Amino acid sequence: MRQKRSYGRVLVVSTLVGCLEVVLTIVVVLLYVQTQPPPDEPPDWVTIGGSLVASMPLAGSIAFLLSLVFVVPAVALADLIVRGLGGRAAWWAVVASPPAVAALLAAPVLIYATHNDTETGSTLVFWASATASLSLGALIALPRGEGLLRRVALWGAAAVVGTAVFGALGLAVGLAYEPPRIGPQTMTGTWIDETRGTLVFTADGRVQASGVGVHRHGDRPGEPFRRCSGSGTWFYEPGHDVWSQRVRVEIPVCHWQAWHVDGTEEEPRISQEVGDQGSGLLYKLRKASDRTSRGT
Repeated sequence: MRQKRSYGRVLVVSTLVGCLEVVLTIVVVLLYVQTQPPPDEPPDWVTIGGSLVASMPLAGSIAFLLSLVFVVPAVALADLIVRGLGGRAAWWAVVASPPAVAALLAAPVLIYATHNDTETGSTLVFWASATASLSLGALIALPRGEGLLRRVALWGAAAVVGTAVFGALGLAVGLAYEPPRIGPQTMTGTWIDETRGTLVFTADGRVQASGVGVHRHGDRPGEPFRRCSGSGTWFYEPGHDVWSQRVRVEIPVCHWQAWHVDGTEEEPRISQEVGDQGSGLLYKLRKASDRTSRGT
């Protein structure tokens, strides 16, 4: 005799799956951040970590509510289909669960999108993502055997830890962010900061500065700093690797340390550290496109 389904267990399993999905997403995002250029201000990992820990009860509550409103009804609809087929095609429950979740989500998503005048593409992406996420909880909760909750917890924790470990290994072997390898050809042209201060490098080794920031020890982003304009010379130091390459700008009235290189191949940047050494605060100039250069 087939064991009767416990919808309470479906609710608990789906809530657990939702929480595991949140944790896995956080791990993936943190790994992805390590593959991107450094931000102008270093992240406060202590504050971020505290916020994530504090938000987990809220994430659990949301997972519980979504499971109660969407997943449990979807599983119940799938069971109705199976019973309608005489109980001889239980695999129909697997087939029917995602469409049932999608149908249940359609009305609230459509109401929200209409009320907020959301773009059609964004609405469809959100609807599909929510359907996939909730359907996973529904599908995992479908089996009726004993020990399901324990198995989900163990396999879910293994998936999170495995993703973190393999991601860390990937970063260690070369997937972590590295600055682009630039050269004198890349440097030639106009580089601008966020307020359109410019450094214009020419191929003959000359440079023209206009309103480029000069920072002192102890400066912080947002505080006033001196801007410098003048002309002088520049040269590129390739260094022994991409991390040690530098660009030196010599202008008598402007006093800068060597500029570091970061950004990407498509959008290279040069930067100065703001404040004390090791602060992680950066003042950046990016290589301007031809159209941007003409408008500067």
